[in-house]
Amino acid sequence: MLSNEFYQPALTRREIIEIRQLHRGRLIDHIQLVVQDLKASRDFYTAILAVLEIPVIDTADGYFWADELVVSSAESPAALGVLTGRHHLAFQARDRATVDAFHNAALTHGGRDNGAPGERAYHPGYYAAFVLDPDGNNIEAVFHGEAKRSAPSVVVDF
Repeated sequence: MLSNEFYQPALTRREIIEIRQLHRGRLIDHIQLVVQDLKASRDFYTAILAVLEIPVIDTADGYFWADELVVSSAESPAALGVLTGRHHLAFQARDRATVDAFHNAALTHGGRDNGAPGERAYHPGYYAAFVLDPDGNNIEAVFHGEAKRSAPSVVVDF
């Protein structure tokens, strides 16, 4: 049973109706990957995220982070000593050239090819590259063509 401090039951229909503002467009708060070799992962993610213009913040506490991505060693207090399993994580790229540069940076910094840059059948204009990070996680960079988000988060006021 979860503690009430961390667990909130689903909202009732009445509570939903009483909400006066919603934010849509960001489903994930954060993703944490617990890795075997923090230095190898730091080198890998610093290289690919630099291509995507996402800064990496390093700490002395056994982890680093970038936006909502946290990467920690198994020894980090946040990891509880447990390695995560294999995951798929996709980053948005500004154009096809950025997808290509992402793929090159990943392969140069310890990544393994899992799908060279190219069009995919998911929808017209879906251009992506896939690599495996040092722990085997499937990391993707994708450019959706002319499809663009209207805003990072849409605010709905009632």
